[in-house]
Amino acid sequence: MAEKKAKKGKGSLKKGKGSPKRGSEGVGDVCDSDLLSYYKMMLLIRRFEERAGQLYGMGLIGGFCHLYIGQEAIVVGMQSSLEDGDQVITSYRDHGHMLACGMDPRGVMAELTGREGGYSKGKGGSMHMFSREKNFFGGHGIVGAQVPLGTGLGFANRYRGEDRVSVVYFGDGAVNQGQVYESFNMAGLWNLPVVYVIENNKYGMGTSVERVMSLRGGLYERGVHFGIEGEGVDGMDVEAVAEAGCRAVKRCRAGEGPYILEMNTYRYRGHSMSDPAKYRTKEEVAEVRKKRDPIEKCLQRMRERGLVDDAEIKEIDKAIKARVSDSASFAQESPEPSIEELYTDVYVE
Repeated sequence: MAEKKAKKGKGSLKKGKGSPKRGSEGVGDVCDSDLLSYYKMMLLIRRFEERAGQLYGMGLIGGFCHLYIGQEAIVVGMQSSLEDGDQVITSYRDHGHMLACGMDPRGVMAELTGREGGYSKGKGGSMHMFSREKNFFGGHGIVGAQVPLGTGLGFANRYRGEDRVSVVYFGDGAVNQGQVYESFNMAGLWNLPVVYVIENNKYGMGTSVERVMSLRGGLYERGVHFGIEGEGVDGMDVEAVAEAGCRAVKRCRAGEGPYILEMNTYRYRGHSMSDPAKYRTKEEVAEVRKKRDPIEKCLQRMRERGLVDDAEIKEIDKAIKARVSDSASFAQESPEPSIEELYTDVYVE
């Protein structure tokens, strides 16, 4: 459930044209069928990322590769609150966001391995994939760069009078970037329909958040002086994320302006595949895995509610592993981009 809320700051706020498509009653309530679908998607992301890590170790994925293992509840819960046409933009830790948006694991894995069957024709790699069809506006390699871009999406929605919400993901490491606050100022001033999701996994690369933050409150409070409300959420609990996401998206769609959700989470792997993560103990990681793992927490609740038994869980895992294996096979069998691709997608035609 939500941890705390930031109070709204002062500002000249205007009402937008959007109207909520969800009723005021029961907004954010998670039903049993939702929980099962959340579990399946989180497990798909986990298994996909594990396989991506294996392919990286085999030398089939080059460049950078940032895995999302441990943070799956955030993007799955948030995606459940969105409607067709809403936009998503994020940072370089983006594979989970793509899968949650409905992008094909084959195309994602093929892009990771630099093959022409990938979403960016093998030219973008892990950090630079896009899908206009799914309204996924990319992973971005520059820390915090996606925040003004996502704010611009919200501005376009407001300017055109479209009933759309932009969801902008970024991490605790990006929170101190100046462009983040320029974006907050614009969003607060013009009451833009933007949900800012801070994925606070406690470490910006290898530095603990406590060592670089002068603010002793929640990161969601960073928007108060721009007239942006926010709240802290248990990012390891998919139901809590879904409920908070629905509240935030509903208020944006109703023209009540931007909102900040700080998702308190944890990544199990290093910052990237080249990071041995020696800045934290094995015991620290093991403790989070044991007590807070989002997938295990979801599975436990489904068992308590009698939604699944052990046989069904095994079948789900088997089916997802097969899907991930298929994506890896497709990626390895897909050809590399032709030399002519060097000259395409340079200019808008």
